[in-house]
Amino acid sequence: MSVKKKPLVVVTRKLPDSIETRMRELFDARINLEDTPMSAEQLAEAARTADVLVPTVTDHVNADIINQPDCKLRLIANFGNGVDNIDVPAAHARGITVTNTPKVLTEDTADMTMALILAVPRRMIEGASILTDGKPWAGWSPTWMLGHRIGGKRLGIIGMGRIGQAVARRARAFGLQIHYHNRRPVAPVIAEELGATYWESLDQMLARMDIISVNCPHTPATYHLLSARRLKLIRKDAYIVNTARGEVTDEDTLIKLIEGGEIAGAGLDVYEHEPAVNPKLVRLARAGKVTLLPHMGSATIEGRVEMGEKVIINIRTFLDAHKPPDRVLPSML
Repeated sequence: MSVKKKPLVVVTRKLPDSIETRMRELFDARINLEDTPMSAEQLAEAARTADVLVPTVTDHVNADIINQPDCKLRLIANFGNGVDNIDVPAAHARGITVTNTPKVLTEDTADMTMALILAVPRRMIEGASILTDGKPWAGWSPTWMLGHRIGGKRLGIIGMGRIGQAVARRARAFGLQIHYHNRRPVAPVIAEELGATYWESLDQMLARMDIISVNCPHTPATYHLLSARRLKLIRKDAYIVNTARGEVTDEDTLIKLIEGGEIAGAGLDVYEHEPAVNPKLVRLARAGKVTLLPHMGSATIEGRVEMGEKVIINIRTFLDAHKPPDRVLPSML
C-alpha cells in the first residue's frame, strides 16, 4: 500500500519547540535551525520547491518571488497578524492562499503599549539607568527626575481595532481620557464602555492630545500616516508611542522634532527601517528623550505558541480542501 506523501512546508524562522515538533509530525517540515532571516534568493528557492511557506515579519514575500514561472506555493501561512511583508494581491492573482494569525497578540501588544505610555512620561528607563550604569545617585530629592502624571491626560489612539480597544481599556483604568481616530467610529456600546471620543479628523485629534498611541496596521494607506505635516501639529509637551509598525511614522521628522524640543518624547517598539535603528534615536534614548525597545510587543511564550497553533490549523484546514479560518483577501487590506 502506498503512503501519501506529506506536503513540504518551509518555515523561515525558528519557532517554539512544541510548534516545530508538531509540524514535523504533520508535514514534511523544513525548519530554520539557524534562526537567521532568509535572503531573497532563499525565499525564491523555497517558493519553487515548497507547497506551503510559513514566513514572518522579517521575510518579504514580494511579487517577484510569487510570480516566478515555476513557483509551486499553494499557501502562504504567515506567522504573524500583519501581512505587510507579503504581496497579498499578487498571491491572490496567482491563486495562492494567504493566512495570518489574528486575535492572538492583542493583549500582549496592549500590555507593552501601556508599559511605554507609563515609561516615557515617568522617565522610567532614564531613572533605571542611573543605577545600572554606575552613575552617581545621592538619594531621593524633591525636584530630581521629575516626570509627568498620567491620570487626567488625554490619550489619542490611532487605529481602534482589537489592540486599540485593549489599550483603551488599560489606559482608562489609569485615569486617561480616551480619544481615537479610525476609518469609522466603533460601535456605540464599545464607545460607551471605553468613554471614548471619536475624531473623524486625525489632524484635529493630534493637536489636542497629551499622548498619542499608534495602533493601526501598515498598509499603503497608512504609510507615513504621521507625516511631517501631521507630526508638526502635535503639541510640544506631548508624547508618541508606537507598537504597530515603524512605517506609519515619518521617523526622520519625528527625530528632528524631538531634537528641537517640538515634541516631548517617544516610546518606540518598531522602526521605519527595521532591524536598523537610526543612530539619532539611540542618542536621544541616551539623553532620556525616547524609550526604545527591540520589537518586543508580542514577545511572550504564550503568544508565540498560540500563533504557531493558528498556523498549523490554517495549513491543515487548507490541505483538507477547506477555507482556512484566517484567510486574508486583498479586499481586507
